[in-house]
Amino acid sequence: MQAGKRKVVIVGTGMVGMSYAYSLLNQSVCDELVLIDVNKARAEGEAMDLNHGLAFANSSMTIYAGEYEDCADADIVVICAGVAQKPGETRLDLLKRNAEVFRSIIGPVVASGFNGIFLVATNPVDIMTRITCELSGFNAGRVLGSGTALDTARLRYLVGDYLKTDPRNIHAYVMGEHGDSEFVPWSQALLATKPILEICQEDQVCAQQGKLQEIEEEVRTAAYKIIEAKRATYYGIGMALTRITKAILGDERSVLTVSAMLKGEYGQRDVYVGVPCIINKNGVQRILPLNLTEEELDKLAKSCDTLRESYEGIF
Repeated sequence: MQAGKRKVVIVGTGMVGMSYAYSLLNQSVCDELVLIDVNKARAEGEAMDLNHGLAFANSSMTIYAGEYEDCADADIVVICAGVAQKPGETRLDLLKRNAEVFRSIIGPVVASGFNGIFLVATNPVDIMTRITCELSGFNAGRVLGSGTALDTARLRYLVGDYLKTDPRNIHAYVMGEHGDSEFVPWSQALLATKPILEICQEDQVCAQQGKLQEIEEEVRTAAYKIIEAKRATYYGIGMALTRITKAILGDERSVLTVSAMLKGEYGQRDVYVGVPCIINKNGVQRILPLNLTEEELDKLAKSCDTLRESYEGIF
């Protein structure tokens, strides 16, 4: 990471990429922001639009449309490029279409001399992150995906709303595939230091109506509902990417549920999946294993199997 200069490159200036860029600008996260897109005119237009808001920003930022050569001295390259998810289409259905897009991106980025962190947002994000790792040849710790960071934020919002509590005081995670096989390890969920399962046992409505299962299903299907209503999701993921970026650039050592390569944790290997990780300037400092129940371990194993099956045959 460069001293005194924080540089981020965004590849893909669609709604996700630009929601992320807008969030970066409003939170003054970096000093230099480069936009790359196969449609160069669009990238230039987006850069102009963001620059016109600099007079209202909290700090200065250099923003411009660039080329892959501009990745050479970047701290983070964030990949948001790819074809959009269609209504009713699962994230895994996107795999073959987006794999080809990534082949045209990773090579030029690496060829530029880039030696920073890859952050992937394109769906299906767990598989696309693994593809990025394979194509780049980077150490797995320096390649991470947005994983279940947004799903975890959705979970904390919904649990906080139900318990009439600030979601920032909800300590719970969504784990597994960022998709249909994701799950909530309720055994690890807390309100401050009190287990949410214990709170639910004390709440007759929660216990009788299966409120936690209802919340989990709402988290799992949230993207489908948003896509049906407005064709795409972008604000939430843009803010999630910003939070991950801040953790990297600030060397925070924050715990976030990103897509990371398992190397024996939870009994799983050679698969990228959403798990709580400690994030610092080098990417994934380490995976933070939770004490999951046997049932929860089984759910994670099935999610990992789903991702492995989808990945087979790509290379």
